[in-house]
Amino acid sequence: MDNYDLIRSPVVTEKSTNLVSQNKYIFKVDVNATKAQVKKAIEEIFEVTVAKVNTINIAGKVKRFRGILGKRKSYKKAVVTLNDGQNIDVTVGVK
Repeated sequence: MDNYDLIRSPVVTEKSTNLVSQNKYIFKVDVNATKAQVKKAIEEIFEVTVAKVNTINIAGKVKRFRGILGKRKSYKKAVVTLNDGQNIDVTVGVK
């Protein structure tokens, strides 16, 4: 699997921007991605050293859309902790 297929998108929310001060970045990743694959992909794409990776499986919620019962997609998030002195600027894009 290609690194760019593995890392889907950065999660830019108020909580994720507050975690940047702790050197933590949140990305949506492929559902089948392992922590080792995520670490390797982040290190190769952004040219940084990853200290730790935590993953979270988010189950899709059942919701009503205009009165019709539907389901949101399930996805996986990865919280990537970088070594001190390194950062990723997710607002600029990929190098």
